[in-house]
Amino acid sequence: MKPQRQPDTGYVKSAPRFFRLIAGSGLVFTALVLLGAIFLPAPLLGPADPGAPPNPAKSAWFLLWTQEVVSHGTSLVYPVLLLGLVFLFLPWLPLYGPVPEASWLPRTQRAVNLLALATFVAIVALSVIAAVFRGPQWTFVRPF
Repeated sequence: MKPQRQPDTGYVKSAPRFFRLIAGSGLVFTALVLLGAIFLPAPLLGPADPGAPPNPAKSAWFLLWTQEVVSHGTSLVYPVLLLGLVFLFLPWLPLYGPVPEASWLPRTQRAVNLLALATFVAIVALSVIAAVFRGPQWTFVRPF
């Protein structure tokens, strides 16, 4: 039996299984974050001592990628800020056409999907480099 066509209400048509996938992936992500918080130790040091700062002084894990970017030149903070503004105004940018129905990675939004995926990969890679491969004076070291 074919579903009847609904009048255009301004909403994107989707199936309940699409939202079940989103809810399931949200629960899996939440469980992974909680497991990480339980089993991975927080890299906290003792109280700050201005007379003997740690070498290297690393920022919190969620800011390590920005510290890595800025370590190559302080003017590189501007592309990071620009990227933040792009993501802030992404819903209003004309980068994609109308979406006829909800789907994962639709072709009409390929540019947005690639931008988000490339940004995610870059942030993870820069965070790993800053957390694992940086030693005294922020030099590049091998972890083994």
